[in-house]
Amino acid sequence: MSGVSTEDGSCSDPRRGIELLWGVSAPPRRGPKPKLTTADVVRAAITLADADSLDAVTIRGVAEHLGVSPMSLYTYVPGHAELLDLMIDHAHGELPVPAPGLGWRAALTAIAEELWALFHRHPWLLQAATSRSALGPHSFAKYEHELRAVDGIGLEDVEMDAAVTVVTGLVRVTARSSLDAARLVRTSGLTDAQWWERAAPVLAGIPAADAANYPLASRVGQAAGEAHNAAENPAYTFRFGLARVLDGIEALVSERQR
Repeated sequence: MSGVSTEDGSCSDPRRGIELLWGVSAPPRRGPKPKLTTADVVRAAITLADADSLDAVTIRGVAEHLGVSPMSLYTYVPGHAELLDLMIDHAHGELPVPAPGLGWRAALTAIAEELWALFHRHPWLLQAATSRSALGPHSFAKYEHELRAVDGIGLEDVEMDAAVTVVTGLVRVTARSSLDAARLVRTSGLTDAQWWERAAPVLAGIPAADAANYPLASRVGQAAGEAHNAAENPAYTFRFGLARVLDGIEALVSERQR
């Protein structure tokens, strides 16, 4: 495995990235004490990403935010990709440990809810590719807690990995939809309800013969729109989908027990 990739395909050197993530120190240097720490740089980068997006996190931008020269930042991180590794691992450190004594289903639900909230606090996490993890202590702890939720319920190791991957993947997809919907409201200046108010008269003017070609779309779309007061409700989809995934895991476990 290697370091985290961004959507533009850039990737960190796994050796350098892992050394930074785990605090494997280089030999001490002579000279004045550094003004900053690597943690200072990571927090500054997260502040920029939260305020704008991952595109705002450049070596120059972070340096300006900290009031130092861009070249001095390389004292703390080798490059942008390694900085992203550190940012992701730092964000994963915000995830709480599931409360002890929860059943597996409640534990996975709590894990999913916390991850949903994390993506909404740090939308830039969704800009990072998912095929390679930031191999840091907080990311390992995240995976450990996810696996612990389904440990001993009757799944094989590979199935345990797949179960938590399906759950976290569902959170990622629906959180992206939620954030996209919020972004659309900001950029358009219209809420979903306002948009549909403007669209409804036009739709009402469609000839009945044409509308009859889409009976299911009309019926179900109307029901969903009235229920959500919008074209879709990613939070509802997230929790509905999560319950169905957990139902499937429960059915598999129950069948094996029988």
